[in-house]
Amino acid sequence: MNITIDQITAPTPELRALIGELDAVLNAAYEPHQRHGLNIAQLFEPHVRFFVARLDGAAVACGGVALFDGYAEVKRMYTRPSLRGRGVAKAVLRRLEEEARAAGKTMLRLETGLHQAEAVGLYRRAGFISCGAFGDYAQMPARDIETSLFFEKRLPAAAQQTRPSP
Repeated sequence: MNITIDQITAPTPELRALIGELDAVLNAAYEPHQRHGLNIAQLFEPHVRFFVARLDGAAVACGGVALFDGYAEVKRMYTRPSLRGRGVAKAVLRRLEEEARAAGKTMLRLETGLHQAEAVGLYRRAGFISCGAFGDYAQMPARDIETSLFFEKRLPAAAQQTRPSP
């Protein structure tokens, strides 16, 4: 199994297909006011880094990290159902953690839904712990986040490169 994970800087047909699949799942499970995902254009704003995972060349998963003051947030993570449990999502999440650390963030947070049991399991196995609503979520009406679960993970600081003494 050859997994590659590459940052993308513009929408592609593959990305649109993955996000379309994710939206179909979320639309079936949640009311419109309970869905908080970024749209395609927002995935390419300057503070967001977005990635597509390919298995043997085919796009099978995606995820992004939005960089904020003091923390980074996982965004729009999705793995095609036929590939769940094979390490693809774990690899994407690891890449998002690396990106957050490289940007100097030591806290990675996320919001997911009550009905995303597989995602919740992935995040818990990766060391995320439950937390309260954060960022914009903390200002939302209770009905908008009543199906939301919030998690965070402390990240080790990125290794500092030192220059040899002259």
